[in-house]
Amino acid sequence: MLRDKNLIPLSHQHQRALALCVRIERASPIAQSDVAAWLAEIAQLFKGEIRAHFAAEEDVLFPAACRFVELIPLVEELVSDHEWLRAQFERGAAGMMAPEDVRALADRLSAHIRKEERQLFQRLQERMSPEEMAGTGRKLDEALKDSRQACILPTQATSLKSAR
Repeated sequence: MLRDKNLIPLSHQHQRALALCVRIERASPIAQSDVAAWLAEIAQLFKGEIRAHFAAEEDVLFPAACRFVELIPLVEELVSDHEWLRAQFERGAAGMMAPEDVRALADRLSAHIRKEERQLFQRLQERMSPEEMAGTGRKLDEALKDSRQACILPTQATSLKSAR
């Protein structure tokens, strides 16, 4: 099923976060000497985009989803993910993550995004009327208006390495 145009801004942010997750996965195991560079990039993405993204989902999308009783357990899982991820982003910003913590953050963030895209977004598109989706889209646009699109240029430490 194609993504409803009203959810595309969130999906675009998901794509940028997934790109970071893929680079972390491919760089693993991460050298201790590269952790600071990864943490700086993670902090930049969180500050520029993910923080506002989580707020938009929690203030707009999740309440809309909770109107459908069958989606409440999924929303509760997603809120729990947000709590865990926020705590990890804070640890990263404080420089308190080891290489394996960076990988765990990427794995959990990737799984969370896929859960939203494949389950929540799909189910909302199936259940909400076009008018409801449009109203939700307007609210999401307003909630995301101050977030920056993260165009993060990898450093030497965080760029993908060619296969040897």
